[in-house]
Amino acid sequence: MELIQKNAEMNDYLGSDKYIDLDASIRKKAKELFTSPSEKERIRAAYEFVRDGIRHSRDINSKRVTVSASEALRYGEGICLSKSLLLAALLRCGGIPAGLCYQRLTSGDAPDTGYIIHGLNAVFLSKEKRWIRLDARGNKPGVDAQFSVDAEKIAFPCRAEYGEVDFPTVYASPPSSVMEALGRCKDPWDYRFDIDEL
Repeated sequence: MELIQKNAEMNDYLGSDKYIDLDASIRKKAKELFTSPSEKERIRAAYEFVRDGIRHSRDINSKRVTVSASEALRYGEGICLSKSLLLAALLRCGGIPAGLCYQRLTSGDAPDTGYIIHGLNAVFLSKEKRWIRLDARGNKPGVDAQFSVDAEKIAFPCRAEYGEVDFPTVYASPPSSVMEALGRCKDPWDYRFDIDEL
């Protein structure tokens, strides 16, 4: 899939906002993670930390809803949307352009279970001048996302026959509709946001 950069200015993918908040805790964690001079290894370090070190709230049966990068880091958990904010924040602290991408997926294992919006990241490889997608949702039985700059290895490949959709847009900031839906959640299981287009 060809990714579409929504903002023309690459600097927009290095900045902060109320959700991708580059506070002191995130800057400190980025400094700890970015020990390699290799851009790809720095991306890998941040990705694997968020994938494995920040738990998916549903996987641990948590009641907490984190709605910013700093909250996901502080509490060590978040659903896919929050984890994608944290990965973007860490990479941006390292001067690596990072954006947000989304998928429309079935809530369960069939279309009649309804749909949700799943959050993942796009990362810009400076030497190759291209975006790649990474999914730091967190692995579990049946989910095996991996760091890859070649063949994409995300958590949930879309099934078009189920009405699932890969949205190609790379956002510098999360769409307000997505964050408003997350903010309304009483707990991570309450998230049931579905739209046809972003």
